[in-house]
Amino acid sequence: METLFPTLLAQSSPFGGGGWTFVLYMGGLFAIMYFILIRPQSKQAKQHRELLTSLKKGDDVITQAGLIGKIYAVQDKVILLEIANGVRVRVLKSSVQGKAALTDEAAPAKAEEKKEEK
Repeated sequence: METLFPTLLAQSSPFGGGGWTFVLYMGGLFAIMYFILIRPQSKQAKQHRELLTSLKKGDDVITQAGLIGKIYAVQDKVILLEIANGVRVRVLKSSVQGKAALTDEAAPAKAEEKKEEK
């Protein structure tokens, strides 16, 4: 029985190469996770913060709820969004998803209809 314990203690670790291999493996795993998950998310959060600070009266924006409108007034944490003529809603600044390029897609179709009628 006494000869069994020194033999078990002398065996190498299952990772092969000792403790440094495990440390390098974990460091590589952390680096991969950083470049795949953490860095892109922090980059996107920074862009969103810059967007929120650049909002001004007259900008066309879209909210996370899907409301599209023109900024009527900007306050500290709230913006007044005009979604139709005379219809204004208060929206949290943080709920703005991005600036909207409002193009009237119906205008070319209406112009074609008028040409056909004449």
